[in-house]
Amino acid sequence: MISGEIKSQIDRIWDAFWSGGISNPLEVIEQITYLLFLKRLDELHTLEENKANRTKKLMERRIFPEGKDAKERDYDEMRWSRFKHVAAAEMYELVNDHVFPFLRSLGGDGSTYAHHMKDARFTIPTPALLSKVVDLLDGIVMDDRDTKGDLYEYMLGKIASAGQNGQFRTPRHIIQLMVELTAPTAGDVICDPASGTCGFLVMANEYLRSHYPEILRDTKLKDHFHHRMFHGFDFDNTMLRIGSMNMLLHGVENPDIRYKDSLAQEHAGDEGAYTLILANPPFAGSLDYENTAKDLLEIVKTKKTELLFLALFLRLLKTGGRAAVIVPDGVLFGSSKAHKELRKALVEEQKLDGVISLPSGVFKPYAGVSTAILLFTKTDSGGTDFVWFYDVKADGLSLDDKRSPLLPDDKQGVVPVTPLTDEEHFKNNLPDVLRRWRSLPMAERSRSHRNTPSSLSGVEGTVNEAGDSGGVLASTPLSQRSSEYDRPRTAQSFCVPKVDIVAQGYDLSLNRYKEVVHEEVDHRAPKDIIADLARLEAEIQQGMKELEGLLTSV
Repeated sequence: MISGEIKSQIDRIWDAFWSGGISNPLEVIEQITYLLFLKRLDELHTLEENKANRTKKLMERRIFPEGKDAKERDYDEMRWSRFKHVAAAEMYELVNDHVFPFLRSLGGDGSTYAHHMKDARFTIPTPALLSKVVDLLDGIVMDDRDTKGDLYEYMLGKIASAGQNGQFRTPRHIIQLMVELTAPTAGDVICDPASGTCGFLVMANEYLRSHYPEILRDTKLKDHFHHRMFHGFDFDNTMLRIGSMNMLLHGVENPDIRYKDSLAQEHAGDEGAYTLILANPPFAGSLDYENTAKDLLEIVKTKKTELLFLALFLRLLKTGGRAAVIVPDGVLFGSSKAHKELRKALVEEQKLDGVISLPSGVFKPYAGVSTAILLFTKTDSGGTDFVWFYDVKADGLSLDDKRSPLLPDDKQGVVPVTPLTDEEHFKNNLPDVLRRWRSLPMAERSRSHRNTPSSLSGVEGTVNEAGDSGGVLASTPLSQRSSEYDRPRTAQSFCVPKVDIVAQGYDLSLNRYKEVVHEEVDHRAPKDIIADLARLEAEIQQGMKELEGLLTSV
């Protein structure tokens, strides 16, 4: 968690942009992203310099070349540590005419960050604003990865206009729930085909660092982690730049964050490439058939984006790969042919593991749509025996537009610092969701059978010993591990056998299977109520007469 002081500093930067004429929050984030990238480049160059000085050798990699650019300005003057000291007017001319052209030329180094900077536009309007923002950013202490990542997350949280184009951010605690449910391992290849700001990939990165500390010590694991594990697609270049910087500040050196219209482009190169998909794709719209990838239409012929994305997930997953994805409730009970065919495919051809119903206020203030988390495994040979349902009623925050905390910080999230009481459970169901999911045999099986790249063969057994998420499953008594199968359908979570789902036409809405207990109320007979009313009326009339008699006698 970042300190209140750093939040205050970020707020001052935000206010500076606002008063300086830039009010679009995405543009603010974009300009800050460029400046943070320049600061990062200078830090890396300084590390190379120090290494060369210690070893008495030439620098292995010069980020800022020797000599001058086409406009006869020394590259050395374009470093953050140099230009931050010059006067405002000179700084503005240097950054606008020299630094940004240099930034756009970095694409040749092959990194995902440099690639997304090739279209960088400098839009800060005045020297005074640039100088003020540089001073404020330079004054924020960002010595460690956690501070950098939390700082950027805090800035992303200030994108108040998000949601206008389907780009609203998935709440951090919902992302955390989905990551904890799928329990990524060091051998996974993770993809978000609608990555936006890369929130799912960032959370998976944090989970892996916490549960597999050896991932950054083992040479093979470290190389896989930094260069082949994380993949994100988006067709918004601004989001790609922001998402890339988010990953960089969270310590991932070279993720695969690239431009791709996931529903329109063919997927021959990515088919079966990923072992884990985490996503909350946009689902407010439809596409024309001619603009939709033909390989997706082979799975389900539809124009609806929410169904096409589900088809995409099945296309991208390798056999044995698993997914946790958010879908609108309509996917669960839609009556169109495409809806039914896709649900049938999930149940009959793949292994549908769970359906977690989320309250409609989870995405407020951006949207009030009802959604659910689908958990499934690609098998191409069936395997669905039971489907686990959980009805989430509360996520720790109010379900109105304010989304105010209902519990202290130490009792928020999926893995709260302080355990919740039974009463507090009704304000935050997420820890219970995870606990009950981990008690299922299907969750245990999925943890013991991981897909590890061939280059990491022999490593999986080692990482799995440390990979049980906090050891919760191991500490669950055997007598409780199958209790979910025995829970009545009046409970908050329960399992439904496949035969019942087939009988309901593959309807996956929780309310189709949940049983509601109605309390029997013993109502009095209407004639008795009328008789009592008549008696009361007579008593009132008698009392009025007695009162009139008293007044008359006086």
